[in-house]
Amino acid sequence: MTTAKSDTVGPGRTAPVRSGSATIRLLSLAMGFVMATLDATVVNVAGVSIKDKLDMSLSQLTWVVDGYVLTFAAFLLLGGSLANRVGAKKAYLWGMGTFVLASLACGLAPTAPVLIAARLVQGIGAALFMPSSLTLLVITFPERDERARMLGIWTAIVSTATGLGPVVGGVMVELLGWRSIFLLNLPIGLLGLVLTARLIPGPAPVPSASAIGGHLLGFLMLSGACFVLIEGDSFGWTSPVVLAVAVLAVVCAALFVLHERRATTPVITRSLYRDPRFSAANAIGFLLNLGLFGGSFMLGVYLQQGRGASPFTAGLELLPIMSVILVGNLTFSKVSQKYGARGPLIVGFCVAAVCVLALTTVSAATSYWFIAGLMVIANFCVGLIVPALTASMMEAAGPAHANIAGAALNANRQIGALVGIAFMTVLLRAFDSIHDGAAADFLAIGAAYALSALVAWRFVRSPERAGEAAA
Repeated sequence: MTTAKSDTVGPGRTAPVRSGSATIRLLSLAMGFVMATLDATVVNVAGVSIKDKLDMSLSQLTWVVDGYVLTFAAFLLLGGSLANRVGAKKAYLWGMGTFVLASLACGLAPTAPVLIAARLVQGIGAALFMPSSLTLLVITFPERDERARMLGIWTAIVSTATGLGPVVGGVMVELLGWRSIFLLNLPIGLLGLVLTARLIPGPAPVPSASAIGGHLLGFLMLSGACFVLIEGDSFGWTSPVVLAVAVLAVVCAALFVLHERRATTPVITRSLYRDPRFSAANAIGFLLNLGLFGGSFMLGVYLQQGRGASPFTAGLELLPIMSVILVGNLTFSKVSQKYGARGPLIVGFCVAAVCVLALTTVSAATSYWFIAGLMVIANFCVGLIVPALTASMMEAAGPAHANIAGAALNANRQIGALVGIAFMTVLLRAFDSIHDGAAADFLAIGAAYALSALVAWRFVRSPERAGEAAA
């Protein structure tokens, strides 16, 4: 039997919401992340089939894969701001609805331009519900220990989707065709919409002025940066188009910083910058995704071109390397009660850095098991780091600023992924031997993890010590 409770936290009109078990409420908030994660991974597996069936050019296929990330990263900050203005629950439902409709359009797309446009809209929908989901998680599980435990489980669900995405995508494309990978979102998304509407309370909207100018500058800055990263290789890094867009991105970045310093209504609340955990979490998020996604992309290429594995075999070889992130997520829910977020961040990055740096000796004679063993340890540590990083950010922001803080963290992580993939590709191509290129990539990833450990040690503090420093 269920009981009624308030749909809105704070002043204002409320609507009844049925209570549910903690597991069901957690699943309803995780479904959006699962859809977004699956679509970011299964499309890579289905790329060749999509290209052939829709008679696409290589450039068009690139936009199908990366266009989603572009709009997702570019609109995340706006999504966080919108969640404040209309309420996190409403923004989450709007985003989920947009994502589901765009997924239907992807699955039915008759031509390449329609598919690309639908993928761009998918990114916008994800940008709306991603930051709101963290806010709703904080509101739904207000007790700190329970929230830390749920963060670990929630991240584990997403990590499972990340690890199994290529396998699921390969099976579905083989049995049902490429359209099925998008149509799968319909039952998942509709179930998530119904459960969220019925079971999840939402905070009241926070009246605030709109920072349209700041969001426009942020959008142009991120879009320009993404364009350079995506098209730099095809146009040429020194081509007039790429250089012009790069200059535009830099100018917009400078104007964005100036706007944030002087505007009455900045995009990111200035009080957040006064907490070193906020800036540190964003820097760590960028470096984490640079290493994780750049490294995953590089490994997929290296296993095939450097070790002669087929795409299917490479996918199987990557499965334990990626799936172990789930084990780290679940472990965090246990260790966080004793060590908090700071300890797993520092120790996790240190161990991951050592393991990855050991792979700078990679050569044609290196066995798969040596590579896999070290990467399993490194990615287990990454599994600890991700929920610890999220918990640190949420502690720094508090419920009042969770929307925009979550958006900023996810935006920085997406930018880190884009930079990581582009940078790892550049390093691979800079060497005649793919083994030497892979060694250089491992060096860059290890350096990113080591720098993250240093940032966490210097700036991330426990809530108690953070309070003492503020006092």
